[in-house]
Amino acid sequence: MKILVIGSGGREHAIIRRLAADRPAPELHAAPGNPGIAQLATCHDISVDDLDGQVRLSQELAPDLVVVGPEAPLVAGSADRLREAGFAVFGPSAAAAVLEGSKSWAKEIMAAAGVPTAASVTVTAPDQLDAGLDRVNPLGDVPFVVKADGLAAGKGVVVTSDRAAAVEHGEAVLDAGGSVVLEEYLDGPEVSLFCVSDGTRVVPLAPAQDFKRALDDDEGPNTGGMGAYSPLPWAPEGLVDEVISTVAQPTIDELAARGIPFIGVLYCGLAITSRGMRVVEFNARFGDPETQVVLERLASPFAPLLLAAAQGDLSTAPAPQWHDAAAVTVVVACSGYPAAARTGDVIAGIEAAEMLGTHVIHAGTVRRTEDGALLSSGGRVLSVVASGADLEEARVLALAGAEAIALDGCQHRHDIARTAARDARDALSASSAQHSPDAHPAPTPDDGASA
Repeated sequence: MKILVIGSGGREHAIIRRLAADRPAPELHAAPGNPGIAQLATCHDISVDDLDGQVRLSQELAPDLVVVGPEAPLVAGSADRLREAGFAVFGPSAAAAVLEGSKSWAKEIMAAAGVPTAASVTVTAPDQLDAGLDRVNPLGDVPFVVKADGLAAGKGVVVTSDRAAAVEHGEAVLDAGGSVVLEEYLDGPEVSLFCVSDGTRVVPLAPAQDFKRALDDDEGPNTGGMGAYSPLPWAPEGLVDEVISTVAQPTIDELAARGIPFIGVLYCGLAITSRGMRVVEFNARFGDPETQVVLERLASPFAPLLLAAAQGDLSTAPAPQWHDAAAVTVVVACSGYPAAARTGDVIAGIEAAEMLGTHVIHAGTVRRTEDGALLSSGGRVLSVVASGADLEEARVLALAGAEAIALDGCQHRHDIARTAARDARDALSASSAQHSPDAHPAPTPDDGASA
């Protein structure tokens, strides 16, 4: 099988790495790719926003499958253009990708499908902000949630107890020409669940938990994600089945009923609140860095699942199977992230990190043409992934790998999966001591994941 992956980030590197592990291994191509991807696939100098170039490249390569990774080309219509040219594409149409491209439209779909989510109001003018905040926070005693309505690469959300800061963020989005979605704050830990869809059917992958805040102990600004882990030992029994029956399948059904079949992966961002499970957001593609840990645990072939969805019949692909091992990833970001995007720093230590037993996913890297040195290109530069017999073993190894990376001024969190790993070991120890697993509470989620 020949596969072309559109994208250049950590998500696409993780996808290509997992595809390369299939047997027989497919012939892999990427556009434009990155230095890490180039070790596994042939990279082509076609940017993610060059839709004409993507079609031309596909016509030259004649791939059996095209996977569109990032949200921007999906919203711009990359999948539509490629399907019109006759290719099997894993990725939703522009009409379906509006589910991520517009949070207010996603709320409309959820309401029509009966999907549980946070109360919200969309505002289009600064003088509507105060009234909108009062409407979704009538008691005034919970954090304010202010979201840019359109694409913001995971950084358009502010969660704050400071009303002035909430208004300031809303005004900045409005001044930039966008609209703002104000939401009710959802208490409880967050869960990410990827659901593969062929337009009618839905197949879930393994759940993961992401860490959005930049600093340890859930401090600092929101980011695109500073780490993730899977599995979730604290997750309620039957959570995945509940998400499929009350969130993913109703959403896919509602889109299909509107003549907008969703073919690709529906990213369900969820909060497990005191009042039950609620949807925080939908994305129209795999999440980063959750993809790194979910695909690390995938034991069954990946390409047949994506191809079956692209061809409109998931029943032809075997159900995903999972390794028992836990997986943790720690993101290494550039100096000043997310407020600044420092670039051009030399990266070292990747080989040292991988000698420890980790693997390193490239997200913000480039090659310097003169001597071939690896340089940072800003943002979340690398993602260090490790697996282990349990979360504690995996997180210790991932953290050691992150510490081995040498990048001037870089930053990473030290607490990814810490609480879940500790509580899982405590629960196992108590259970073993008393020979009564049912007598002890389930592990609790990490404090740092809820937003």
